[in-house]
Amino acid sequence: MQQQQSQQQQQQPFYTPKGEQLSEAPAVITSKDLLYLTDMMSWNLLAVKKAHFFASQCQMPEISQALEKACQMHQRHYQQILDHMQKHTGQQPQQPSQGQIQGQQMQ
Repeated sequence: MQQQQSQQQQQQPFYTPKGEQLSEAPAVITSKDLLYLTDMMSWNLLAVKKAHFFASQCQMPEISQALEKACQMHQRHYQQILDHMQKHTGQQPQQPSQGQIQGQQMQ
């Protein structure tokens, strides 16, 4: 029963305040969305720093490699979120340079 209701909700089109039907969600980032995206970027940056730190402290090469792989994954996610924000806001936010990110990882 719940599955049917959730499927119906997913299939319903988006409506504007005037009742017009849209085929997809508008390409707008609200201020609330922007705050959440900023939080996600912070979480990913923290995960990058932690994974890099623990990889440098680890004595077992297999675990160190897995941690570096996790570090790279979070870096990709950070960049994807940043690209998405730039695309939809039309702004070029101040992003840290690669040297700044590496310097922060070492702290």
